[in-house]
Amino acid sequence: MHIVVVGSGRVGSDLATQLSEEGHSVVIIDKNRDSFRRLGSSFSGQTIVGSGFDRDSLSQAGASQADAFAAVTNGDNTNILCARIAREKYNIADVVARIYDPRRAVIYQRLGIPTVATVAWTTQQVKRWLLPSDNSVAWSDLGSTMHLVERKLPDAFAGKPLGDFNVNREIHVAGVIRAGKGRVDASDIIGQENDVVTFMVTHQGLEELNALLGWSAA
Repeated sequence: MHIVVVGSGRVGSDLATQLSEEGHSVVIIDKNRDSFRRLGSSFSGQTIVGSGFDRDSLSQAGASQADAFAAVTNGDNTNILCARIAREKYNIADVVARIYDPRRAVIYQRLGIPTVATVAWTTQQVKRWLLPSDNSVAWSDLGSTMHLVERKLPDAFAGKPLGDFNVNREIHVAGVIRAGKGRVDASDIIGQENDVVTFMVTHQGLEELNALLGWSAA
């Protein structure tokens, strides 16, 4: 995947480095050239000195061919502006913005822009939105026989009951996050675009779930 990251602070540099290590094509944009010093030695992507909402910078970053876009600067307004441009001007499917004020999250998600607040920040949360097919596991028991996983609902499953995922006692829908609000026991809920579904699965169920979603198993 080709991914554009705006902001090379601690979060942006760590995110860009991880994505690069995983084999993705990564371009990171920042106004301050010195900020790129935070990138890990394993980073093999491209760095651009510029603005995440500047047309020339985005063109140089290959935004028109990007599969995903993360705005993770230290300013809410900048991040939201960059994210909206990525979504509305470049039609990038998977876009996420970092925000410092979690009270704004619902507003921005209504605009179709997933956000991650600083108080709840992890790199994995951002990657969940950038890489809908990320098959990582959030928790496993000591014997690795049961797992808790989160998956962004593919568009093809929108309009279908989430309970359809409950298969052979190997997969159980534990909850769903929609527009910043969570709900447990979500089997009777009809899926929508941008839903994040939490599943409890057995080891076999994890493979079946990834196959059902069309992803490779972990």
